[in-house]
Amino acid sequence: MNPHPFQFNLVVAWLWVLLGFLSGMVLGLKFHQENWLGGYASHQRRLYRLGHISFFGLGMVNLMFYFAAQAFPAAKLTVLIASWGFLIGAVTMPICCFVVAQDAKWRHLFAIPVVSLIVSATLTLWEVIHL
Repeated sequence: MNPHPFQFNLVVAWLWVLLGFLSGMVLGLKFHQENWLGGYASHQRRLYRLGHISFFGLGMVNLMFYFAAQAFPAAKLTVLIASWGFLIGAVTMPICCFVVAQDAKWRHLFAIPVVSLIVSATLTLWEVIHL
């Protein structure tokens, strides 16, 4: 059986949902401690929460792409770039959140997932409009 060309987007989507649950469980073990990671409003704690939520959000984005891609010609370069861009964005966003939570000087790393996701969303929208 040949898997769909965008099967990896589907796998990442469900893996990211699982990682969202697991990271939420880990964060939830300490949330009741008022000063944990510098308190609720601290930069570090906000970035850990953003990383946790990015698993769910980007998992859903990859799931939406997988279903939308069913209507696209699989071999089309724009669609392949969008697929890989969504995967790169999903992987790098939580990594950036956790790295920047430890040291804010790395904040420029956010350009990697953000640009990747913007390009992918633009290419996907282009393909949807031209169906």
